[in-house]
Amino acid sequence: MAKKITNKKPLAGNKRSHALNATKMVQKPNLQKKTIDGQKVRISAREAKKIK
Repeated sequence: MAKKITNKKPLAGNKRSHALNATKMVQKPNLQKKTIDGQKVRISAREAKKIK
């Protein structure tokens, strides 16, 4: 299992239609598995891009 080293959490909110109906939605962070110094870690795509 890869170790999670990011502090990002899912964003929760409402999805609104044109009729202003509200339904719950969740936006999950874009976590990727990468190997850094021989260790498998789960970091966000933005953080992986910065490390690269």
